[in-house]
Amino acid sequence: MKGVLSEAWGSQFEGMRLSHAAGITILEGKVDQAALFAILSRIRDLGMPLLLVEQIKLNSEEKNYDSISI
Repeated sequence: MKGVLSEAWGSQFEGMRLSHAAGITILEGKVDQAALFAILSRIRDLGMPLLLVEQIKLNSEEKNYDSISI
């Protein structure tokens, strides 16, 4: 996301790792489709521009979740 989201907002994105680099906020973690939709809705509600959503395929043993980076 464009902009720096304070650590206080980390609880709004339960289970996600929150980090910052060069004026952006990066959320990373394992989510299912419903959780991804909820996260994207929160980002929208905050009014923060979304720069990228990247899916990272996991091994076949973890079929219910993909790792994403926002």
